[in-house]
Amino acid sequence: MTAFAATPQESTAAEQEAFVTAVAGKLTAFLAEKSMLLAGISTDSLVLVDSIASLVTGGKRMRALLCYWGWRGAGGAPGAEEIIMAGASLELFQAAALIHDDIIDRSDTRRGGPSVHRQFGTLHGRHGWSLDEERFGHAAAILTGDLCLSFSEEMFAAIGAGAGSRARAVFNLMRTEVMAGQYLDILEEVSGPTKPHGTAVARASAIIRFKSAKYSSEHPLVLGGALAGASPELLSGYSAFALPLGEAFQLRDDVLGVFGDPAQTGKPAGDDLREGKRTVLVGLTIDAAGEPEREFVDTHLGRQDLSDAEIGRLCSIMVDSGALAGTEEMISALSSTAFTALAGLPIDGAIAAALSALGRSAVSRTS
Repeated sequence: MTAFAATPQESTAAEQEAFVTAVAGKLTAFLAEKSMLLAGISTDSLVLVDSIASLVTGGKRMRALLCYWGWRGAGGAPGAEEIIMAGASLELFQAAALIHDDIIDRSDTRRGGPSVHRQFGTLHGRHGWSLDEERFGHAAAILTGDLCLSFSEEMFAAIGAGAGSRARAVFNLMRTEVMAGQYLDILEEVSGPTKPHGTAVARASAIIRFKSAKYSSEHPLVLGGALAGASPELLSGYSAFALPLGEAFQLRDDVLGVFGDPAQTGKPAGDDLREGKRTVLVGLTIDAAGEPEREFVDTHLGRQDLSDAEIGRLCSIMVDSGALAGTEEMISALSSTAFTALAGLPIDGAIAAALSALGRSAVSRTS
């Protein structure tokens, strides 16, 4: 029988799969330990860890994978314990952000199932407990998100000396920027209609950069490089690739939040419109639409009782004004900038190919 050597692409795919499996195992073992700890406090508290576990099970692992290939591109060893822990920490951080984000956005669903605050509200109703069901759901989910954030920090700190200096600075900056970006997002929802229309796109762009783009792609990639001792030049190159990629990723998310298929996104049609998200897509619409259409957007965006017909009209305004096409053009331009930067990185070709595949999947996804 003739033996065939694996191609570089096959070897990279196997390595990536092994890393994803290792991160999943690390999360399972870590949360099992936390369940034992909470069981010693009260079995009633186990639902906190169960809610976190449901969010970190499965998923695309994009942030963890960017961190891994940033590590490998800087010379880090395949499957090293410290990069597995860093990947698990990022998964916990994302889960915490999702829990809090769903409360802020009043979103009842996450990945096709009930959001964490809705799960707790249902728990309250099922047992017929006293006082307000919604308030309990929100309070319990806030605590769950805080616990998850604490777990993320605990996992990262356990990396030890490798998590010092540059990598620690990246991790800390990531957390601060996400919180500031989240605040800018909710501020824009309430103050956006009172601000000049011509600045809506610039404000929305700043929000997606700090709330999402940096923590979704730039910081994970740079974090992996920093953990492996990458040079400042390589880390700068990582940022040049990953930041525009993250912005394109979020713009795609915003398009899917309005025009995506609920069967694939796991969110109801027009969910972002009911939540009142003032995205770049909305900003382009406000800038380009006529006065009656602009007024319709301003008065209807964020209404929880939007009818299907009203959602349909909002979507039509976005299309007819050229805002949807303009957003797609921005995604294309940002993607081009990102992949041009990737081509110039001084990293192994197989690693560059893995990063390219992750990036293209992020900006062309349908869910």
